[in-house]
Amino acid sequence: MDWFSELLFGTGIAHSILILALVISIGLLLGKIKVFGISLGTTWILFVGIFLSHFGLVIDDHVLHFIKEFGLILFIYSIGMQVGPSFFSSFKHGGLTLNLLATGVVLLGVLTTYVIHLVSGVPLPTMVGILSGAVTNTPGLGAAQQTFADMTGTTDNTIATGYAIAYPLGVVGIILSIVLFKYIFRIDLNKEQKEIEENDKSKFTEAKMFSLQVKNPAIFGKSIQTIKGYIDVSFVISRILHGDSKELEVPQNDSILHENDKLLVVSNLSNIDTIEAFIGQKLDMSRSDWDKLDSMLVSRRISITKAEINGKSIGQLKLRSVFGVNITRVNRAGVDLVATSQLQLQMGDRVTVVGSEDSIANVERYLGNQMKRLREPNLISIFIGIAIGVLFGSIPFMIPGIPQPVKLGLAGGPLIIAILISRFGSKFKLITYTTMSANLMLREIGISLFLACVGLGAGADFVETIVAGGYKWIGYGVLITVIPLLIIGTIGRKVCKLNYFTLMGLISGSMTDPPALAFSNSTAGNDVPAVSYATVYPLTMFLRVISAQIIILLAF
Repeated sequence: MDWFSELLFGTGIAHSILILALVISIGLLLGKIKVFGISLGTTWILFVGIFLSHFGLVIDDHVLHFIKEFGLILFIYSIGMQVGPSFFSSFKHGGLTLNLLATGVVLLGVLTTYVIHLVSGVPLPTMVGILSGAVTNTPGLGAAQQTFADMTGTTDNTIATGYAIAYPLGVVGIILSIVLFKYIFRIDLNKEQKEIEENDKSKFTEAKMFSLQVKNPAIFGKSIQTIKGYIDVSFVISRILHGDSKELEVPQNDSILHENDKLLVVSNLSNIDTIEAFIGQKLDMSRSDWDKLDSMLVSRRISITKAEINGKSIGQLKLRSVFGVNITRVNRAGVDLVATSQLQLQMGDRVTVVGSEDSIANVERYLGNQMKRLREPNLISIFIGIAIGVLFGSIPFMIPGIPQPVKLGLAGGPLIIAILISRFGSKFKLITYTTMSANLMLREIGISLFLACVGLGAGADFVETIVAGGYKWIGYGVLITVIPLLIIGTIGRKVCKLNYFTLMGLISGSMTDPPALAFSNSTAGNDVPAVSYATVYPLTMFLRVISAQIIILLAF
């Protein structure tokens, strides 16, 4: 049985892989357990690692360090790729208010952490671990540990210990804060739902189809391209029925409009009144009515799967003049967009094309429409991005007030580069499209490896730390969780007049906490919390990682 003892307590590669696999698999199984509908999810991996290492099941320090950092990079980079496309757009319109409030939650959490440090005397690195656990933000934990190692050349296990102690009540505290607001503000869920329905503007932002008849003498005999220059709204004319003709035409830019022509128009609902006032009267003709007029014209959705199309605008493709077809809508991530000539196409977009059967068949070959291509992982952009991110994170730079150069490190560098590449990569011919399942798989593998290594590295001193006063960290974590949420939540409701469902998503997103989002969605019965969660998540995740690094730097 010597071989078995060596496998469990040795130092070889097989031993390291076995221990990691045991920690991750047991942790994931425990993560399926729910108490009052709440689960700690993958965080159980951390606790299992602590438990096993406490009883002597550890792996070589060099192997542990490499796997931990590599897992962190995979996790952080995957998050950046996920949030990147919406990172900059999240600041537009109402998203600016939500992001300012979420930033307030982050800053108040940092301020509360620093005040507790001054009052209690707990070292700042430890307090960053408590902060990361209290706000349920694992990337912040990784950033803090990696920055500490860069600054000192050593590790501080109390960072992971503080995280592990504060995390469970962090999850509970966030959900209890959401519930508490319901009673503090005497929320009537039915009233909040009615308010959402009355003020819902999202239905006016997606591309919709409607029919018009040309009645404005000022545009008789004018081309579509000329007419579009007269009004400052985006719209696409999908089909034209000239006068009493029974044959449909797929319009080109030089197509001429005449009196009583019937048009099938695609635009945002918010533009209907403007377009109707300029062109003519609205007709009661549905999409099916148009389809019955001419069976020679068909409408089909085609997926963009060719690399050379990625990043090109609809106008650059010249599909109207080359193939005689018209793109009316572009579906991206489940949302229909108006197919303006300036709109840049991305891998995975689904375009609605109108034309003859033969023309559409040619367009299919030109755009790709091969789902197999979308399922293939684009590993080149991933590893190029990671390489640039590591390089960028290793560049030293000076911050006023800090005596020595600092670095963004293996957390901040890949995160920033992933956000930039996922948003602007198409301009440099980089295909960054990955399916949601592929991104989730990469992310979960990364976080599992990271948490397993953190737990295995921190377990030896875990019990001793709690006995020596670490139990007080539970209270510190509760304060860091609750104080910012109560202050910003009250401002959001009373000053900014946020709907309760929006407030639920804001609270969950500002803490980057999926269990709180799941609770909010089940309570609301709609997708409003998920929308506000997604609005603040990109910026919040970025701030959590960067703020954790800055606090560690301030400790020196």
